[in-house]
Amino acid sequence: MKVPYAKKWQKETDKLRHIALDCSLTEELKWGKPCFTVRKKNVAIVIPLKESCAFSFFNGALLKDSKHLLERIGEHTQAARWIKFTSLREIAAVRSTLTDYLYEAIELEKSGTKIKLNKPSEYPIPEELQSRLADNPVLRSAFAALTPGRKKSYIFYVSSAKQAKTRAARAEKCVPKILSGRGFKEVPN
Repeated sequence: MKVPYAKKWQKETDKLRHIALDCSLTEELKWGKPCFTVRKKNVAIVIPLKESCAFSFFNGALLKDSKHLLERIGEHTQAARWIKFTSLREIAAVRSTLTDYLYEAIELEKSGTKIKLNKPSEYPIPEELQSRLADNPVLRSAFAALTPGRKKSYIFYVSSAKQAKTRAARAEKCVPKILSGRGFKEVPN
């Protein structure tokens, strides 16, 4: 029987919630997860995963991270950073550091300090996708009409392939989805 991730990591989630609440953050439920805010701005969130429970800082890239605990969430993640836990013991071992990071994150949020995020236009369109756009005015128009996030989904999907042959196949696979106005991972309604 599969145990839902939220139940699997309930003790770790509760411990992380208490640490955040002890820092005078407000708890809200966002994306179905405990999210912690200050002045209605997101500071951190607890994310139960399959193999661990993560405590994620929305602007973690700005934190000093003197203990080198923070990890990038994904290759293209710009601002967020997280720490993953698999036991209450791991959380207890870094509790004071986690508290320090939370207070630093709160001060950064209150100061209004932000990370300059790359705009979708700053990501180069892979040649294999660019050539399809250049050859097909309807496709080019459909791509131009996509939201910035949807454009990035195609750029990242195609460009992440190592071989030109694979990038070309991926670009071809994107054509019908682009024409439908959806992002790469979106499914039709």
